[in-house]
Amino acid sequence: MATQRAATPQPALDEAYAYCRRLAKSHYENFTVGSLLLPRRLRPYFFAIYAFCRWTDDLGDEAEGDRLALLDDWDAEVGQAFGGRPTHPIAVALQDTARRFDVPQALFGKLIEANRMDQGSGRFPTYAGLLHYCDHSANPVGRMVLYLLGDRREESHRLSDATCTALQLANFWQDVRRDYAIGRIYLPLEDMERFGYSEAELAAGVVNANFRALMGFEVDRAEALFKEGYALVERLPGRFKLDVALFTKGGLSVLAAIRRQGYDVLTERPVVSGRRKAWLAASTAARMALRRAP
Repeated sequence: MATQRAATPQPALDEAYAYCRRLAKSHYENFTVGSLLLPRRLRPYFFAIYAFCRWTDDLGDEAEGDRLALLDDWDAEVGQAFGGRPTHPIAVALQDTARRFDVPQALFGKLIEANRMDQGSGRFPTYAGLLHYCDHSANPVGRMVLYLLGDRREESHRLSDATCTALQLANFWQDVRRDYAIGRIYLPLEDMERFGYSEAELAAGVVNANFRALMGFEVDRAEALFKEGYALVERLPGRFKLDVALFTKGGLSVLAAIRRQGYDVLTERPVVSGRRKAWLAASTAARMALRRAP
């Protein structure tokens, strides 16, 4: 294995970063790297973080063959970025980024582990188990961003965890029907039992009083996390305040859309209109500008 690795040419650092940039630009997700507010000096490092996240998720969600084996191989390659000679361009860029900003290896390992979890039953017996999953699949990304911003304060990281978990939960509650179609139920089984709603009813698309009560309960939980995490906005450098505020406002708008539909996320997927998104961006930016005004 060592001989094979040594024989594999390592891409130049500028080539590795260019690869990450192309990968990030080829996807449409609302990740911070796409923000026009991002300082030019930080963009290569955000691209590297994004490329790692995208590549890892693609291995867990879309790769053909033995995904667990592929994730193990990727984990080993990322390990080389923290104590060896990586050869994949993403890992080469990651090695430089992690060294510059002292990003812990454990954060990258958590995201890989989340994708291993995705190969399981697709069920979460408890809410605690779902939070454990979010702590691996969502929270590491927010913490990586804070490291790039030079914020290592534990309270900032705790608030980031609340926001990232809330964003993931809002996405889960928006996509209950879509997730079930690919074999996943993110609604905790203990909550389904508590509200008297079965998987058989979910499979049949039944929307009854029990389902609405269940979804109301889960939406309230996500909203509470958004409110808890919003204090992070005031702890960030100026231009990043708007990004986090918009992520939070967008997530709360998804929860509001679910409420407007009477918690029926099975008949129609709740969405936030383009006009509503534009209004949120404009109003949030205006409020922040007024706050900064003398």
